[in-house]
Amino acid sequence: MRVTDRLLAHRDKMTPSERQLVSVLLDDYPMAGLGSITELASTASVSTTTVARMLQKTGFDGYPQFQAALRGEVKEMISGPVAKRDVWQNDLPEEHILNRYSQRSLANQKRTIDEIDPDEFDSFCSLLSDQNRRIFITGGRITGTLAQYLYLHLQMIRPDVRLLPVAASWTHDLLDVRQGDVLIALDVRRYENASLLIGQLCHERGAEIVLLTDQWRSPIHRLAKHTFAARISVPSAWDSMAAILTLMECAIAEVQERLWDSVKDRTVELEQAFDRTKLFRKFGQSSGS
Repeated sequence: MRVTDRLLAHRDKMTPSERQLVSVLLDDYPMAGLGSITELASTASVSTTTVARMLQKTGFDGYPQFQAALRGEVKEMISGPVAKRDVWQNDLPEEHILNRYSQRSLANQKRTIDEIDPDEFDSFCSLLSDQNRRIFITGGRITGTLAQYLYLHLQMIRPDVRLLPVAASWTHDLLDVRQGDVLIALDVRRYENASLLIGQLCHERGAEIVLLTDQWRSPIHRLAKHTFAARISVPSAWDSMAAILTLMECAIAEVQERLWDSVKDRTVELEQAFDRTKLFRKFGQSSGS
């Protein structure tokens, strides 16, 4: 289990001071736990005894073991493609790539969905369905393709959806962000500085932030109203975005149903535009028509 999983799994059985300590760790994760035990206790306004007791409840033998687990997660967060492959190559089952990769990818999708709080997902869909709010979407070098996918679908479903370009011109778009707007940020390891800056600027302008990230969680999570952590590790030098895509498609399907009356009208109008532009090929059309 990740350190965050262990902390959250035992939080209901903790004392108020221990829960306060857990909140401090999660608010600045993982950095809050990488200093000395005295520094952590001081930051959380608890005693070092409280720190030791909380760690014991979560299954750690002591502070050194807790920090070793944190450092292991940090190493995973910043791993490049070569390092990721090195981790997998010594532990691959004797199976065809179709089996070993797809099985892990499917397991990632199932675990990701299983770990999502349905109430939090519903709240996320409520933000997307509120047509008084404008939606801004941003992704990074790889997740930008997912951002584009989400943008195209939401734009068909409702008005006032904007994709922030990866290039520096996104600063122009942020001039229009106002209180109550929504920023959907996609950011996975190795977390991108531009994505964090966009999150910070939108947060300062009063936007609600929804973060789609990995199991280690992008630094943007400290600003986010909702954070959805997907499992992305697969037997490859590159991570899998399948779990994030599944989550996005669940949200698209739900928002479509909530807004169906207006979605139907938008879709009819869009199809008429497609017919006029001859974007799609009709059955029976000749190649010269």
